[in-house]
Amino acid sequence: MKVIDVILDGVVNGVKSLYGFETEPGQVTWNLTRKDFEGDYTIVVFPYTKVARKKPEDIGRELGDFLLGEIPAVARFNVVNGFLNLVISDRFWVDFIQEAYADDHFGRQPSNGKKVLVEFCSPNTNKPLHLGHIRNILLGWSSYKILQAAGYEVVRIQIINDRGIAICKSMLAWQKYAGGATPGSTGKKGDHFVGEYYVLFEKQFQEEYKAWQQSEKGIGILADKKKPEQTGEEFFKAYKNQYFNEFSALGAQAKDMLRRWEAGDPDTIALWKQMNGWVYEGFEQTYAALGVAFDKLYYESETYLLGKDMVQKGLDANVFYRKEDGSVWADLEDAGLDKKAILRSDGTSLYVTQDLGTAHQRYLDHGADKMIYVVADEQNYHFQVLFELIKRLGEPYAGGLFHLSYGMVDLTTGKMKSREGTVVDADDLIAEVIADARDSSQERERTANLTAEEQEEIIRNIGLSALKFYITKVHPKKRMTFDPKESVDLQGQTGPYIQNAFVRIRSVIRNAPAFPADACREYADLNPEEKDLVNAVYSFPGLILEAAENYDPSTIANFCYSLAKSFHKFYHDHSILNADTEAAKSFRLVLSTVVSKVLKTGMDLLGIDMPEYM
Repeated sequence: MKVIDVILDGVVNGVKSLYGFETEPGQVTWNLTRKDFEGDYTIVVFPYTKVARKKPEDIGRELGDFLLGEIPAVARFNVVNGFLNLVISDRFWVDFIQEAYADDHFGRQPSNGKKVLVEFCSPNTNKPLHLGHIRNILLGWSSYKILQAAGYEVVRIQIINDRGIAICKSMLAWQKYAGGATPGSTGKKGDHFVGEYYVLFEKQFQEEYKAWQQSEKGIGILADKKKPEQTGEEFFKAYKNQYFNEFSALGAQAKDMLRRWEAGDPDTIALWKQMNGWVYEGFEQTYAALGVAFDKLYYESETYLLGKDMVQKGLDANVFYRKEDGSVWADLEDAGLDKKAILRSDGTSLYVTQDLGTAHQRYLDHGADKMIYVVADEQNYHFQVLFELIKRLGEPYAGGLFHLSYGMVDLTTGKMKSREGTVVDADDLIAEVIADARDSSQERERTANLTAEEQEEIIRNIGLSALKFYITKVHPKKRMTFDPKESVDLQGQTGPYIQNAFVRIRSVIRNAPAFPADACREYADLNPEEKDLVNAVYSFPGLILEAAENYDPSTIANFCYSLAKSFHKFYHDHSILNADTEAAKSFRLVLSTVVSKVLKTGMDLLGIDMPEYM
């Protein structure tokens, strides 16, 4: 039991014993003591003035005396107005650090018997992964690691969007313009190779559309349909999709390819498999570079027909209704949403149809208690609708659905657009942060005695740490701007700064002579910097549970930074190996070891490795 829980139980007993008033631990108001007062935990006693019929200061003193006599961990107290500040004994903290030192799994919780699915990445097979995917991947991966540390069994899921008109655009462009080129013949990574043809399709389409706008047909459409307040440019920008569907030669060819794919045409299927295969090879290289993997892959080409049984179930239960044209709808207005189409009039599926089916299939496959969808906030409404539909269908997994919605990522140069080829590819970004880490490492020259291979691995480690930490330290819901140069700053709130604290500790421990860890039991006068470190370590297991409950890796990222910052200050202000007494040296070595263990675990939860040297 945590010491605050013991204290809260003590307050409940004290209030009953002193004033005959019964309360519960959850009703006791408490805080961590402010830095400008002595104490570790503060109990707010104002709520008891009416039942005690005494001044807050008197209640504080009486309750403090009661806790001092009942709880050995409480060393002393002070009262400031209506606030009872409790000081936890140094003996308690020293014993705790010794326990953490002996616990190889400190912070990680035992199994809670529950299973969670985490879906993340979910790319399209018409382009390479980009910066936005990186944020998705890192949020998904760190959520998996944190949930696992909190005691869950976690299944990492990916649904690959491997069909549809966008995929056919890449296929058509390759057919028309590639001349038989392949990733092997061009020396290009497979996903980059295919992505170039997606961009090329858009370029050719824009040229076709621009020419059409000057044609007799285009001029006639403009004159007939343009609103008075619109310019010609504004009209044609808004009209682009209609042009693609009704007049575009390239659009007609792409749609014909999609029809042939849906009909199972052997040549079309063969081309589709070939180009998707190139993309998958490229994706796997990027996943390997980021250190991520998946337990189960679902493919949209296999799931897009799922959900029709769910539609029928909804119709039978009067959750859905059918219109005269045959389309199926759900009225969600009473939930603050809208009337939502579930099935087209021709019987074909919509995205929400297949998502209904996929959610149900996953439950049948895995029987999970929770399903987490890591998807950008552009899809907030979609998931509100999906979860409401599943709830109304009465599915047993309805209460365990969560959309981990995250803000988009911009660069210092602005937004990215896939079709225009202005995205920042994930591979290029990874290479850039590693290059920045290499430049920084050359400036420090602290790894000159290592082999070239060892140096390169450390540089790669630092670069990936910079990238991963910079993204995970931001609360998922916030839109963010990524700055590669800033991410590798050793003096900023960065991954390398935290790694540097770990490396510093490991260096101290390597240089320390053998010492008896139990000698620190004789240390009984913690200084403020040691107390800060101990308190931070003590909070770590609870923060893992908090991060898991809120699906928020930034909780762990910012904790790691704060702990590293506290250690750097402690290291600057106090000697470890030349401490005044053997007890102090032993305690500081044990404390430093525990801090390094917590930093290593915390950063591992973000997918970040800790190097021994920098």
